[in-house]
Amino acid sequence: MVSKQPRKQRKARGTAPLHVKQKYMKAPLSKDLRSKYGRNATVSVGDTVQVMRGDHAGTKGLVEGASLKTGMVVIEGVYVTKADGTEVPRPLYPSNLMITSLDLNDKQRESRLLKSR
Repeated sequence: MVSKQPRKQRKARGTAPLHVKQKYMKAPLSKDLRSKYGRNATVSVGDTVQVMRGDHAGTKGLVEGASLKTGMVVIEGVYVTKADGTEVPRPLYPSNLMITSLDLNDKQRESRLLKSR
């Protein structure tokens, strides 16, 4: 970051280009995945994650969506009930998650994970 001021940090993070925002979409890996792929990886649709912080801590689920624009991830089974009784997905920051299993259907992803280690 360029500044210590929180308002400038928030602005820099919000107006960052997509190639920088991609780095914000990383989450720590579980202990068994760390030995092979390193400390963290980018969260993508199809990964299985566990929520580590917040009201839904301990919940495991499949990643249904990931948005670079907002920097948030939507997980299957993590919902919030609105005042009218409807349930809506609760977006979470990737830093509050832990990846427990990777979706390695894409061979390029596996090679990128091994190369970045």
